[in-house]
Amino acid sequence: MNESQAISLPFTASEAHKTLEAACRKIGLSAEDARLLRLGENAIFQLSAEKVIVRIARSAEVLSDATKEVAVAEWLRESGLPASEPAGYEQPIMVRDRPVTFWRLIDNNGEKASVRDLARILRQLHHLPVPPGLPLPEFDIFGRVSERIAKTEALSDRDHEFLAARLAELREKYESLRYPLTPCAVHGDAHQQNLIVALDGTVLLIDFERFAFGPPETDLAVTATERLIGWHAAEDYESFADAYGFDVMAWEGFPVLRAINELKMTTWLMQNVNESEKVAQEFRTRFASLRDDEAPRSWTPF
Repeated sequence: MNESQAISLPFTASEAHKTLEAACRKIGLSAEDARLLRLGENAIFQLSAEKVIVRIARSAEVLSDATKEVAVAEWLRESGLPASEPAGYEQPIMVRDRPVTFWRLIDNNGEKASVRDLARILRQLHHLPVPPGLPLPEFDIFGRVSERIAKTEALSDRDHEFLAARLAELREKYESLRYPLTPCAVHGDAHQQNLIVALDGTVLLIDFERFAFGPPETDLAVTATERLIGWHAAEDYESFADAYGFDVMAWEGFPVLRAINELKMTTWLMQNVNESEKVAQEFRTRFASLRDDEAPRSWTPF
């Protein structure tokens, strides 16, 4: 397969599995029991027998993010913040024009981390001094949204124009925001699903692809947005804000971050509309919501 063929491949579950098999052959792992856990910006596979998680990114364009993930994981462990660990291989590796990383499987005790756990870990993260040599870029809250809109085939011309205009509008509003909290290292995708409860009860942070340096309000706004969508009960969100020590909903700039998060959540799902009718229907539901800021959000998590 030449480079042009690799780049043109769609990022489907089937193509991701082919990349997984090639990556495992390259470093000597067995992919026989591979199980796809998630298909989004990355395809995430679990190799239970090998005790390894494999993350396959969409394209070579994000190789720097994969490199950063490994460096961030090492820094967090050295800093005492419980986090997932890279497996013992030279990585990332490039396979079929996609960056691939390998992580030690965390045995889950069956419990789900709470949003209060998330707030506690975010507070710890946001107070860590960032070492000068750590390659943290400036946080780009709109990362990949423009590319998703440009590349999608799921939209009519009219809908495409709407999303492009919405993105431009939100970029302008975002540039005018003034933040009450001090800039710091941010997770960049700080939701409850990026925590795992280990067998001993330790809550570990995972998924460092969007790590950057920027406003901590952007991390906090993810859970606040999910609360308004209906994914968290009021008392759980109150516990989240209390544990962190700041309620981002009370900040005047939050509605802008909420609108950005909803745009990101919608365009993220848009990438996988051909995977199933269930995904396609949820995308249509989310897309319709973007046209009316005051409309109720009846969104389903994916």
